[in-house]
Amino acid sequence: MQYERQQYLNQLIRRKDNGRIKIITGLRRSGKSFLLFSLYRQYLLKSGVLENQIIGISLDELENARYRNPFELNRTIKERMADQNRRYYIFIDEIQFVAEVQNPYVDDPYVKLTFVDVVLGLMKLPNADIYVTGSNSRMLSSDILTQFRDRGDEIRINPLSFAEIYEHYKGDQRNAWRDYYTYGGMPLVWTLETHEEKSRYLRDLFTRTYIRDVLERNQINKEEEVLEILLNVLASGIGSLTNPSRLANTFESERQIRIAPDTIDKYIELFMDAFLIQKAERYDVKGRKYIRTPVKYYYSDPGLRNAMLGFRQLEETHLMENVLYNDLIRRGFDVDVGVVEQNLRDVSGKKIRKQLEVDFVVNRGDERYYIQSALSIDDPEKHRQEIASLIRIPDSFRKIVVVKDYIKPWQDEKGIQYIGIEDFLLDDSYISR
Repeated sequence: MQYERQQYLNQLIRRKDNGRIKIITGLRRSGKSFLLFSLYRQYLLKSGVLENQIIGISLDELENARYRNPFELNRTIKERMADQNRRYYIFIDEIQFVAEVQNPYVDDPYVKLTFVDVVLGLMKLPNADIYVTGSNSRMLSSDILTQFRDRGDEIRINPLSFAEIYEHYKGDQRNAWRDYYTYGGMPLVWTLETHEEKSRYLRDLFTRTYIRDVLERNQINKEEEVLEILLNVLASGIGSLTNPSRLANTFESERQIRIAPDTIDKYIELFMDAFLIQKAERYDVKGRKYIRTPVKYYYSDPGLRNAMLGFRQLEETHLMENVLYNDLIRRGFDVDVGVVEQNLRDVSGKKIRKQLEVDFVVNRGDERYYIQSALSIDDPEKHRQEIASLIRIPDSFRKIVVVKDYIKPWQDEKGIQYIGIEDFLLDDSYISR
């Protein structure tokens, strides 16, 4: 089975020959190498590029180990660019394997040559178009563009979307949603047959890959257990407001472990750098300002989240919210958690203020949408609660309630639109109309 990853392929095609380094980042095992070395390579060949114009080196392969020396890598690529009148497309996979070596032209022993120096040097060649990927935390970090001194374009790869899974789903497609919120979108998962195989694979990704990367990159010793506990706590609380102080209290009360809020905050940043989790800030819709704390955290892949918890907490309400958040991010929106204040009076007539939540305030350019995630609105009281915040938003941007139920999209007398989760996930254009 081959997933076309058309969204990301199109991004590479648009950036072809633009004079900048194309940096493919994203959660490890989400398909970066396949996108570049298979899908994009096929596109180049079909468009008339010759085989010898594509220079591809996978640095994780043993036979290419000598190219991990930056001088050898640089020399080999330039030798293969034999014809100065031809354009060459350079693919360097797993670029983090390039070793740091002493710069022979500088007396200072602390000045090292790295993969950044190699790539920036190749960038100066007028007939080179450069693409790099990496699959550990040294490459999967939010500061990668800074390392390339703002001369790179990032193509962020996400796990498979529900729409991608649905197109190739084997069996009754009515089960696709359930399987997706259970196992997520890591490509290899969908080649496995049994729950046991899928569970083992996802759990191994955490313990043998992601956590190890965080430990090694940041030279954290003897903290693996703490990292795993924190990831479990965040997994249990997806869609819930929290902050480092609350999480520190949870560690002390439930695990009898004392850990400073600043340390927890640092660890969360490390998880975000590795694209394991994402943060949604709170935004005061009426006051038009951000509220610093608390915030919400979502897992970049629901299957990884479920594996961390041993598939014991499959609350569809929270998983649906997590999937919606991920899909909105995939579509290129900025996504916040909305807050709408409501002024009330208590039984004594005293004025009180109540904060109502909008699950997602979604922005892209001059577009804005307010979106609520609701498992069901069949009960009138539940319906009233779900739209309470939306009807108090004083602007005219579209307001949408996404429900689990299979419904025909409709709009009520307040202008609020309703759509089923599967229809919403299968049609990117729904909130661009």
